[in-house]
Amino acid sequence: MPASRIQRLTTAHVAHVHRDIPDPGPVLIEGYRPATEADYAAEINRIIATAPTPDDVWVFASGSLIWNPAYQYVEQRVGVAPGWRRSFTLGWDYRFRGSVDKPGLMMAIDRGGQCRGVVHRLPPETLREQLDTLIHREMSMVPTAFPARWISVHTPEGRVHALTFPMNRKSSRYIGGLSPEATADVLASACGFRGSMAEYLRATVEQLESLGIHDTYLWKLQSLVADRIEAAHGGHGRDRVE
Repeated sequence: MPASRIQRLTTAHVAHVHRDIPDPGPVLIEGYRPATEADYAAEINRIIATAPTPDDVWVFASGSLIWNPAYQYVEQRVGVAPGWRRSFTLGWDYRFRGSVDKPGLMMAIDRGGQCRGVVHRLPPETLREQLDTLIHREMSMVPTAFPARWISVHTPEGRVHALTFPMNRKSSRYIGGLSPEATADVLASACGFRGSMAEYLRATVEQLESLGIHDTYLWKLQSLVADRIEAAHGGHGRDRVE
């Protein structure tokens, strides 16, 4: 990361927010139900049937899929998805990185602007297996608030069609119109059994910067979140990494 862009949100900040929380299991939300194995199989079949190039399947990663993809891939490229942008618009999370008392607000891609991320090419010989891992991770409830779809991504080596999970603005889980300050209020305190929102934000910004991707929206958020954690817990959030 360039010396001029040292992230303010440090591991020391994250440690202030972390809590050891057991997995509460699926939290019931009106109008939704936990996804079943039949739902996963049907979604994988739909993805394969609609793939523009069935023997050359790519996944567009904009957040945690960059630094924790779970699936295997055989090639990675940096790419730009025109017409999409990162935004914390998926609410509310009462389980993974939030809780009933401090709900989390998760990141998805939303319409507008452009989004620089990476694309991963999945191995054709284990395509269904990799998609199974991906869909189990991304589709915990039905109907999903961010259904899989194919988008165009421009890379230095050429354009690819890639699978991604944009936010459905018609979903009741779509949280729009929050200011960066209001978003930071949530991210600075929410924590679930997988960790805190501050941890998620820090890891995402760190990985993007290491790839030469500077997202001004996330960069502003990480500074705002650091401010709020310092105000709540004191100190400057310095650690040996920084």
